[in-house]
Amino acid sequence: MEAGNRLLDDYGLALTGEQRPRVCFLPTASGDADHYVVRFYQHFGPHAEASHLSLFRRERGCRLDPREHLLAQDLIYVGGGSVISMLAVWRAHGIDAILREAWARGVILCGLSAGSLCWFAQGLSAFHGEVAVVEGLGLLPWSNAVHYDSDLARRAGFHAALTAGMRPGYAATDGAALHFEGTELARVVSSRAGACAFRVDAAPTGDVAETELAVRNLAAPTLAPLAG
Repeated sequence: MEAGNRLLDDYGLALTGEQRPRVCFLPTASGDADHYVVRFYQHFGPHAEASHLSLFRRERGCRLDPREHLLAQDLIYVGGGSVISMLAVWRAHGIDAILREAWARGVILCGLSAGSLCWFAQGLSAFHGEVAVVEGLGLLPWSNAVHYDSDLARRAGFHAALTAGMRPGYAATDGAALHFEGTELARVVSSRAGACAFRVDAAPTGDVAETELAVRNLAAPTLAPLAG
């Protein structure tokens, strides 16, 4: 989301342990928008063996087998857009099952906005206007809210959903990334000062408790070793 700031993308690439990792872009949430695919190749092409998988368009001369291709990746990157539409298309094409298999094999799964919400059991979407609770892939047994600082309606909607029975979870502002190992949060990293994340739970009193999490700012000139 930050032009010219590669810190979060480089962090994800480094997790693969590969000098030139294989990275596949899933632009489904944007309807496989051309401009988004082009930006992905411009951004990742110099640093990775980049590819993308289109579900809305027939790529001329391309006969990718989705399962074979996705399972061969070091990292799968999911773009933003409509998480509701994306999940429906994935389920229609069996991509949801392939991503679960990729996760079980240790392929790194990441993304922003819809590409963050999709991995959780539940996510809060506001792409179509009103906030709505969405049932995600359930790889992470928590709820998730994104754009937590730039869209106040999401924060209020997340609190309302939690008090109505939504499972507890995590919220992140723009510029912050939640790094999970297995199903547990390992750390939070950020691409700039001030970006933050929260653990959010509904209290027995009916209130909502937000706990701000420790964040490692990747832009800091001197970095301490990562905590476990």
